[in-house]
Amino acid sequence: MQKNQELELTATIKRISGVNPKLCMKCGKCTATCPAFDEMDYHPHQFVDLVDKGQIEKLMNSKGIWNCLSCFACLERCPRMVEPAKLIEAVRLAVIRQQGQNHLKPEQIPELLDENLPQQAITSAFRKYAK
Repeated sequence: MQKNQELELTATIKRISGVNPKLCMKCGKCTATCPAFDEMDYHPHQFVDLVDKGQIEKLMNSKGIWNCLSCFACLERCPRMVEPAKLIEAVRLAVIRQQGQNHLKPEQIPELLDENLPQQAITSAFRKYAK
């Protein structure tokens, strides 16, 4: 991946997650409380550090992004409210988008409408899977 692409991807991850990885003081409390610790190749504090360094491609190739439980236990322990789980989710979404999978196009919405389905679910899916 070229440097410009990596910088752009890093900025996208930060924007999608709303997290500022520079706030992390690398204390490891998030990692200590992570229930998926044993299944992660990059632990939460390492993940935040790699985002801060702009090493997104490493993270996108990580199997750990699929093992995060999104339980936000990492947020509960973080003294600076860095939210590693949000960064992991943002990288996960970047992988899905890059692979061109799970995209919901606006013209597909009418066929998915169901009177019993909350409209928020359709809107949420559109925001999550549309580029």
